[in-house]
Amino acid sequence: MKDKARDSLDRLFHIQKAISEIERFTTGCTERKFENDEMLASAVLFQFSVIGEAIIHIDQSLLEKYDYPWFKVRAFRNLVAHEYFDIRFASVWKIIEKDLPEFKLVIEKIIEQESCSGRCRPA
Repeated sequence: MKDKARDSLDRLFHIQKAISEIERFTTGCTERKFENDEMLASAVLFQFSVIGEAIIHIDQSLLEKYDYPWFKVRAFRNLVAHEYFDIRFASVWKIIEKDLPEFKLVIEKIIEQESCSGRCRPA
């Protein structure tokens, strides 16, 4: 039988890793460089897809315990997956700068509170 709590926690760790990758890819980057570097933008958008897909598979009752607009994460994943050519990289850059830091804190809080007080890590 599938352990929903363990699966959800694994997905949260996937999100945490994807956030770290976005941060790593964009450290020292400017908005202009991001908008003009297709490979960088593609790598970042892939990580946002990972985040959105993971959110879809996390137990909804767990997410509901934390105040965050989860629908926006799912909606952005759908935009990246289905409307790729309509994405404005300037808007993605704003998400990286303004929304990602808060999202990261929420994910870290959930992991800490839901995983043996932060002591458990996936194998």
